[in-house]
Parts: sequence; structure tokens; C-alpha cells
Amino acid sequence: MKNPNILFIFSDQQRWDTIGVYGHQPSITPNLDHLAGEGVRFEHAFTPQPLCGPARACLQTGRYPTEIGCHVNNRMLPVEEQTIAKILASHGYETAYIGKWHLASGPDNYRTSPVPVERRGGYADYWLASDVLEFTSHAYDGHVFDMNGMQRDFPPGKYRVDVLTDWVIEYLRGRKSQRPFFLFVSFIEPHHQNDHHHFEGPEGSKEKFKTFTIPGDLVDTRGDWRIEFPDYLGCINSIDQNIGRIRTALDELGLSDNTLIIYTSDHGCHFRTRNLEYKRSCHDASIRVPLIIRGPGFEGGKTVDELVSLIDLPATILSTAGVSEIPATIRGRKLQDLVAGKPRDWRDSVFVQISESQCSRAVRTREWKYSVKAPGLKFSAPDSSVYEEDCLYDLQRDPFERRNLVTSKDHGSKRQQLKDLLIQCMTQAGEKPPEIIPRHGRAWHWFH
Repeated sequence: MKNPNILFIFSDQQRWDTIGVYGHQPSITPNLDHLAGEGVRFEHAFTPQPLCGPARACLQTGRYPTEIGCHVNNRMLPVEEQTIAKILASHGYETAYIGKWHLASGPDNYRTSPVPVERRGGYADYWLASDVLEFTSHAYDGHVFDMNGMQRDFPPGKYRVDVLTDWVIEYLRGRKSQRPFFLFVSFIEPHHQNDHHHFEGPEGSKEKFKTFTIPGDLVDTRGDWRIEFPDYLGCINSIDQNIGRIRTALDELGLSDNTLIIYTSDHGCHFRTRNLEYKRSCHDASIRVPLIIRGPGFEGGKTVDELVSLIDLPATILSTAGVSEIPATIRGRKLQDLVAGKPRDWRDSVFVQISESQCSRAVRTREWKYSVKAPGLKFSAPDSSVYEEDCLYDLQRDPFERRNLVTSKDHGSKRQQLKDLLIQCMTQAGEKPPEIIPRHGRAWHWFH
């Protein structure tokens, strides 16, 4: 049998707890639930950077954002980077991309214009995308650009997720190549619509999802979740319905058995309860994401409980494709190792870089969350030589991160332990060991 096809389905700003198999009830995601029942669900998956562009840079390169200058939005992925698409192409794969890219702009702005070929990260065989899709479209109107830079408009009156899915199916049905494909599908939903300042689900979402279970971290907070959560759920329900359409197309084309499907998101959403917008914080609402994989090597309805990161996906993808020599620059590890049985040396923590709202770093273990913040730096600073302790949460006793213990006199030894771990994570990510100073004054609490 030839190497598996690889289909990467990517949502934007989706909390892990919005899917039935992750506890959302009543479930609005029957197709994702079914995918998990056939494949493998990763219970504790995290983004290495809770921001659109940087998280995408990690996925395309297997490197941390600060290593490649993509630690904030609107930074160009360096054209010389060895991306997964380039590697897969060199191993006989057809590479295709549909949806939101967000890795082309820098000194030159391609947010609303066609992305030049050299800035597409190696997706050379098929391209139907915008650099920043939320700037070229809304829920029911808009456009992307094709391989030749020609504008392709949404059909009138059709929801954005439905349109992109139509084009995914068109690509699958229209392929002529006998090579295996690597198709990256990047939906923008459930990301808020920037210029409208709202989440935009399909028409009727506000009524259909007006009754919902309030996630524990949002209870008794202000934010804007009371108004926005129904449309947020409508976006996710639409993605789920369209995953069903994609899987039906794979079945009809006889591709299902030899196609690896990966479903995840770039980061979560806290609905303006932790800062003035939706992500860019150390909290699980920002950094914890769904991750479901189904296909060769990921079967049987298994749940993996260990801590994993999106930065593990490049190595996982390359391993699936039969790439025997994973480049040394790739930081993560292949998830096949966990599915086969926990390796003794699998990590017991995940590392997170945070930018734009602040220059910050965090480490998350099964039981604790610890973060530090660079005092006085501009949001665009990649790193700092000095950080101040910012947050400490006991996740066993305080799973919704309500009580910041960073100045607690009873937790000095725990802070020291986590500080040492964080510095170790930072150096492993190519950063210089910083000085971390205690927080002075009151602990940081921000429940809007």
C-alpha cells in the first residue's frame, strides 16, 4: 500500500471543551465524536502559542515561534524554512492548502492580496487561500485566491464553512495525480469576525444554541460570552456537519482507509474574561485545544491522557509519510510513540510562549500552571532577559484557575520547582536562561 494520504483539518480559536467527547453536553459534534470513536483522542493537548500566526508557524515548521521570528501576528514565515510541505513534497506527496494562511505578511502586506508563490510554505500543487481570511470574507460573503493569484468569490448566500468544504470536496474529486496528498484545510470558524466585533455562526445559531451549559471558567464572570457563545457553538456545529461531508466524499472515493485525518485548533477562547480580548493568556481556555487523529496508526477509539503539544504534529505527520530522518530542527515528538504505549521519557509538561498582550512564558503540568511576564516590554518583544512571576494555579484544587497563588507564602517551594522547569523548557526551545524575579504586590486576578 502506498503512503497514506494526510488530511489536516484546522479550526481557529476553538476551546477543547466544545466537543461532545471532551464533555460538551448536549453534544453538537456527532461527526467529531464518531471520528474520535474510530481513532485516537488526546485528552490533554495544548498550543505552544495562543495566537493565530505563531501557532501556525509552529505547525508548518515544528519550531517555536521565537526561533523563526513569527512570535506575533503578521510576520512572514521565512522563505528558507524547511516546512513540512516542502519535506513531504520531496518524499512524493502532492501538497495542497485551502483556507486561512496567516503566514505571508511582514514588511510587505499580503493580508488582503494574493500570497506570492514563494510565501506559501511549500504548498506547490494546489492553493485556494487568503493570508488573513477574516479580512477577505465574512460569514456569508468574501473571496480567496487561487494558484494563479486570481480571486475566487464565495457563492451568494452561502456560509463560509460550507463554501470552503465545497472546495475541499472539489479538490478531492478533481485530483488526477497518483501521488498521496497532504491537504491542509484551515477554517476560520469559530474565530470572531474582526470588523464586525462578533462571532458569526450560521443564520439561526442564536436561537438554536441559546441554551447551553456554561463552562466552569466562565461562571460568574462578565466578558461577552452570554451574547457570543450561541454563535460560537453554531460555528463549531457547522464545522462538524462539514466534516461529515468530507468523510462521505472520502468514502465515495475509496480513500478513507488510507487517509490520516487530523483535527485540531490553533488556540482556545476565554471570551474576554482573562484580558481585553479572546486568547493571549496562560489559561487553559486559551491554550488547551481539541486533538483527534484517525487513520493508519491511530485507530480503535483510544484516549491518550499524556500532555501533548501542537508542536508534536509535524514529527507525527512526517512519520506517517514514511520520512525516516526527521530534521533535527523539529522540536516535537511523534505521537505514534504514545499510541503504541507511553515511552518512559515522554514529557510531563508542556511549554507555552505568549505574545502581543504581553511577553510571557508558561509551563503546564498535569497538576500545576506557572507563568512569568516580562515587565515593561512592548508587545512585539520576542523574549526578555528578566521576567516576573505572574500566575500560579493548583489545577487539582482549582481546575478553572480562579485563585492565583503566585504570591502565596505557602507555595514558595512549588514556585521554585516550576521556575526551574520553565527555565529548562525555555533553553530547550532555544532561548537564553533568564532571571525570574518574585512578584511584588498583589497576585494578578483579572475576571472581566
